[in-house]
Amino acid sequence: MRTIVITGGTDGIGAGLARHHLAQGDTVVAIGRDEVKGAALARLGGHFVRADLSLVAENLRVVDLLKSRFEAIDALILCARYFRSHRYETVEGFEACFALEYLSRFTLSHELLDRLEAAPAPVVLNVSGPGAPKPEIRWDDLGFCRGYSGVEAQFHAGRANDLLGLAFATEHPDARTKYILVNPGSVASSFAGEFDPETAALVQRMKRVATPVDRIVPHLAALVDAPPADPVSAFAVSRRVDPRMSEVDDRAAARLHRLTTGLLRH
Repeated sequence: MRTIVITGGTDGIGAGLARHHLAQGDTVVAIGRDEVKGAALARLGGHFVRADLSLVAENLRVVDLLKSRFEAIDALILCARYFRSHRYETVEGFEACFALEYLSRFTLSHELLDRLEAAPAPVVLNVSGPGAPKPEIRWDDLGFCRGYSGVEAQFHAGRANDLLGLAFATEHPDARTKYILVNPGSVASSFAGEFDPETAALVQRMKRVATPVDRIVPHLAALVDAPPADPVSAFAVSRRVDPRMSEVDDRAAARLHRLTTGLLRH
């Protein structure tokens, strides 16, 4: 029986993966904000940890909690997302999308490495957007203080996650943990967020043509069950793609790692 930790584990893809792993007999810990959905998961045999992962302090609290309960974590699955049409800054001073969809994943990936390494075949599955065209990192404006767009903010966080995967492998060259970036495509998930009317209409159109969650879950679960041998890999659903967008990505990954480490120290 494995221990599977899933952020965003009460909604959409995360909830689908939680149900799948519970059916396999795994211990599942879902991290999210919705206590009602968390209680529903608990009735299926899962564990729910309520946390606002857009806050660094909450991520560190979750790390401490998980370490107190589990000696080993077999898989860390990162799914938490929340769309905002209008820019929002957390009480810690970070733009909310960057905080939830990148800083949280950075923190959990690195801080839980010791528990991952204690498992026989550890894996981090970062559900993001590898293989899709994305803008470069806004090196002088990571928090989108200028020209905020909810869509662009999510693409920006996706680009940061591409680089997170590369930097993770570089920072931990002796680790057995495999880091997998996966783009699930357009999925009929919960589309959690706060939308302006134009974006809300777009979301409704997307829901009508998107892939049902239950059809995408087997592809993602297969990566957890049999990760590639490479330290970092990337997939568009089940198709292997290059985790790098250009030949300078490794340098960009190292730069972003340094910047992120500095941000989290303040």
